Parts: sequence; structure tokens; C-alpha cells
Amino acid sequence: MKKSIYYWSPFLSKIATRDAVINSAYSMNRYSENYNCSIINAIGEFNAYSKELLEKKINLISLSNISLYKYLPSKGFFKSRFSFIVIFIFSIAKLKKLLQRDNPDYLIIHLITSLPLLLNFFFNLKTKVILRISGLPKLNFFRKFLWKILLKKIYFITCPTNQTRDFIIKEKLFNANKVFVLQDPIIIVRKICKLKRDAINQDFGTYIFAAGRLTKQKNFGFLIDCFYKISSKYKSLNLVIAGSGEEENYLRSLAKKYDIEERIFLIGYQENIYKFFYNCQCFLMTSLWEDPGFVLIEAAFSRANIISSNCFNGPRDFFDNKRFGYVFDLNDKDQFLRLLDTVLNDTELKNKKNKKILVKRTRDYSMFRHFQKLNNLLSL
Repeated sequence: MKKSIYYWSPFLSKIATRDAVINSAYSMNRYSENYNCSIINAIGEFNAYSKELLEKKINLISLSNISLYKYLPSKGFFKSRFSFIVIFIFSIAKLKKLLQRDNPDYLIIHLITSLPLLLNFFFNLKTKVILRISGLPKLNFFRKFLWKILLKKIYFITCPTNQTRDFIIKEKLFNANKVFVLQDPIIIVRKICKLKRDAINQDFGTYIFAAGRLTKQKNFGFLIDCFYKISSKYKSLNLVIAGSGEEENYLRSLAKKYDIEERIFLIGYQENIYKFFYNCQCFLMTSLWEDPGFVLIEAAFSRANIISSNCFNGPRDFFDNKRFGYVFDLNDKDQFLRLLDTVLNDTELKNKKNKKILVKRTRDYSMFRHFQKLNNLLSL
């Protein structure tokens, strides 16, 4: 008899966690006949992906016929927190009813995890609840106290990096023997190999590339500052940034301040990001924190040259504390610019060597490797 896996991950905007959830469910269906995977559609956030889920034989379970997704604000700290509260209140009774009715074997929770954690604690669900930590958690006193209570009744915890696992164990929030590293299923080989060769409709000339939500975390202001410093040296080089977010106006004003707005392209969210990796001189990740950063793994598999900050904690894990690739100390402009000089003037032979090493390191992020690890964990 097939075991049922439900995924809970309400989101407000196009984020990498959404892809991780879909890819995880798809990997379990694709490589085994022992599982039946479903994604819970809390507020209509997965409506746009219903066709894709149908093709991948993933069930979509909607808590309501009412779609709040397009009405809830996602930008800004206070507005997004308001949206999370609305989702919590809107979903609590519906999710409780669904879990008690269906009694799935496993519930893997990614986002707005407090809701299913509370339901599991107070209503003694028969379902085995698995907490998927997608990024290094910020633990204030209240959240730490709450987690210590609620985590007593979950099945196990998975973390995307060794550093996050070490952090959870150090904080003594949960039994260390039930905290595991499980990398996200980021790499779909055929998809990337096909999409990276698509044509780019706009002519950016020779360009360096960055991608991610336009938020404080991605530190794109630092990147524009650095680009300004080298813009006179590399007069034919442009900067392309893919993504959307609340800092867009700030970044545009910064480019205008430096009088380089004609050489900086903010191109918004892109469905096919791989073609930009494939054609750029270098992919740049200047983030303040990542865990591990989907675009970092995708860029490596697309064989882009990469310069990354050594921010906590994903890049450190991927680059094995600077053993591989080009890594600079967080917010060190001089070091970043020296590395950029190195990459732009590097010999092709050395670049090929770096790319080969990093491509090998992306294997842990393949769908099949994710399936193997999760399948083994569910068999414990």
C-alpha cells in the first residue's frame, strides 16, 4: 500500500521554496511507486501550477475555493507579517479538518510552520510531522521557547546545510539524533541543459550577472557600488540583475546617482534564468546570508564562473570554506574587486577547472539524490 506524503508550504511571492516543494514531491513520485504525494493549497498560491502538478502526478488539495493569494501583500516586513496572520487564521480550522480526515502518513512542513506544529501538539495527530528548515532560523526568546515545546512531538527535522544542522543541535531544541541534512532538489538535468541554450531577447552586450529577490538579504547595493568602481576600467561591461522586490527603486536611484543607469539592467523575475548563467562572464552572489542559495547551485551546474560572498551559511558549505571557487569575505569591496579582476582576466584552462569541480558538487542537489536521502529517512 502506498504511503501518503502531504506538503505544507504557503508562500506569498515567487520564491525558491516553492520549487523545492514541487521538486521534492515529484522526485518521490518519479523514483518510487511506494508514495502518493500531495501539496496543500492553502490560499490559492499553487493555482498557477495546477497544470504542472497534474503532469507530474502530484495531487493538489485546496483548503478552500476562495483564493486569497492575489490579494495579500507580500512586500515589506509589516505587510508580509499581516499576510502570514491572515493565512494562519484562514487555514487553521481547514487544515485541522483535512489532517484529521485524511490522516496522511507524513506531513512535511516548509513555511508558516507554527500552524501545523501547534495542531500537531494540541490535537495529537496520527500523522508524522517533519519540519523542513529552509534557512537559518532567527531565534528570539519567544520563538526558541515555543519551538522547545512544539518540537517535542514531531518526527524529525531536515536542514539544507551542515551549518544549519549544527546550529539546531547547538541550541538544544531537539534530539540531535533526529536532525538530518537533506539538500534541496534543485537540479533537473534535462530542463537546465535545454533552457540554458534559449536565446536572450535583449542585447546586454558583455555582462556580469546576479539574481534573486531585490531585498536587503541579497545585498545588491554593495554590488552596484562595486560595479561603479570598475565601470571605468571595463567600459564595455554591463551588469544584469534578475529579480523583483521592495529595493527596486533604491537600486535604480543608486545607479542613477553613479550615472551608470544605462549599464545596469534590472530585468525583473525571469522564468528561465539558466540562459543568463550560460551567457554571462560571471555570476555574482553578494548575499548577507543564504541556505544555500538556489541560484548558486543552478549557476554552478550551468557552468558559469562564480564569485560569492562567504556569508553564513550555504555558500560556506558549497565552497567547503573557500577550498573551491572564488569566494570573498562578506562586504569586503577590495577583495571582491580583486576576484572580479581575476575572473575577467583568468585563463580559460583555470576557469574550466573551477567549473568542473563545482559541477560535481551540485550532484548532492539532484532530484535523485534528494529522493534517495528522503526515502532512507522515511524508512528509519
